[in-house]
Amino acid sequence: MNLKLRWAFIAIVIAWALFSMFPLNENLKLGLDLHGGMHVVLGVDTDAAVEAKVESIANQLRKELATEKIDFSYVQKTDMTSVSIALKSPEAFDKAKALIAENYPSLQDISISKENMLSYMLESQAMDRVREYAVDQSLEVVRNRIDEFGVSEPVIQRQSKKQVVVQLPGVTDPDRAINLIGKTAQLKFYIVDDNVSSSEIESGNIPFDDVILYQKQTDPVTGQTVGRVPFVLKKDAVLTGDYLVDAEVNISSTYNQPIVQFRMDAAGSKLFEEITGDNIGNRMAIVLDDNVYSAPVIKSRIPGGSAYIDGMDSMQDAKDLAIVLRAGSLPAPVSIEENRTVGPSLGQDSINSGLKAAMIGLLLIVIFMLVYYRLAGVIANIALATNFVLILGVMSQFGATLTLPGIAGIILTIGMSVDANVLIFERVREEIRMGRTPMNALEYGYEKAFSTIMDANITTIIAAIVLFQFGTGPIKGFAITLSIGILASLFTAIFVTKAVFWTFLRNRDIEKLSI
Repeated sequence: MNLKLRWAFIAIVIAWALFSMFPLNENLKLGLDLHGGMHVVLGVDTDAAVEAKVESIANQLRKELATEKIDFSYVQKTDMTSVSIALKSPEAFDKAKALIAENYPSLQDISISKENMLSYMLESQAMDRVREYAVDQSLEVVRNRIDEFGVSEPVIQRQSKKQVVVQLPGVTDPDRAINLIGKTAQLKFYIVDDNVSSSEIESGNIPFDDVILYQKQTDPVTGQTVGRVPFVLKKDAVLTGDYLVDAEVNISSTYNQPIVQFRMDAAGSKLFEEITGDNIGNRMAIVLDDNVYSAPVIKSRIPGGSAYIDGMDSMQDAKDLAIVLRAGSLPAPVSIEENRTVGPSLGQDSINSGLKAAMIGLLLIVIFMLVYYRLAGVIANIALATNFVLILGVMSQFGATLTLPGIAGIILTIGMSVDANVLIFERVREEIRMGRTPMNALEYGYEKAFSTIMDANITTIIAAIVLFQFGTGPIKGFAITLSIGILASLFTAIFVTKAVFWTFLRNRDIEKLSI
């Protein structure tokens, strides 16, 4: 390449890097270990998602069998993956089997020779799809909740088959964030069975199609739970929060306490009106994550699909509930498998320590190159400074996050960036000892060192790619800075230093090269 074109290209690259960098505090993103914040790993209970799917199939089967007037004694989930149907006649048996074969291709017939009994299991491929969907949907729901929470530049990504990683920089209330992220927020409506006596509740002797859930009682002063009130509910929910389209916080005019008002879509509004019309005089329990919030008496048909939830301990609880309802419910329960919080002061200490280590390492390398290679050492140090600018410029331009391991990667590349120059300079020395002129020695030195330099850096980049592919957040930060540093050092060692040497030696009758 022509020398002028070479310098023009170098100038453009450096100018681009500087433009991308500044202002550095705005363009370079800091990781949690430097900026402060939360790192949470959520484990998604995919088995519970499969079980919920089987329960949903059982409920749907009951409705379809009733609609088709196929007489059955019961339809029940027998275990996490199976459902059993007891029919009342051979004719009903044949009709049910045909209906299931046509409408439920994901169910595998595992029936044994028992009169008028059918048993089905969810196929393995269908279970895999349910598990996959549960994790993907959990990721989207968590992302929606974080967006509502108002965290700037969060990182939310899938880590494995059952895990979601959430990074929240600058979070000052980690307990609230954890509660917001981990709440399942499954809103359901049940009809209360008031025909069961308190003695039957205490003994657990309730009808087969009922279930007991509880409403917690809290002390209005301390906010602590002081007791639980049992409610006997019809087992099947009459409505779910899937139809919900909006939720907002208001103050109850009756009790002057926070409430969450919600609104359903057209289909949900129609169902809600039908259900309330069919159950006038009964109580409807509003249940969130198996906790009864309230159970008001239905006094009339309720059109419009609007209702409210009360019983929150504080305005903050009401706001958080509105957030999770708007964002949607998690398809499966999640657990906190890892939770790390870094304070801003600790992050600043890490930055200071990292910068100090980088400056000391840089200074020692500069001194060594000057003492050992003299003029060539000056050129290598120019390349070193250029390399540092390019690393920060590329990271700023492409939104890479600088982490504490990333700083370690930069420090490592500071040393590696002169490695290529050392190889070149030693080859040049050999050529000079063989009697070549300085210009010829440089040309042959660069040419013969090129393959060795490329081999060494390619193997390191391969290792960095593996680290990035299979590592977690901090390890990925190290891999990113290492890869960028290697590419930058190749550019400066082979391209920049050669241009400096050519410029220095051109049109000069130099018999001895200071190297």
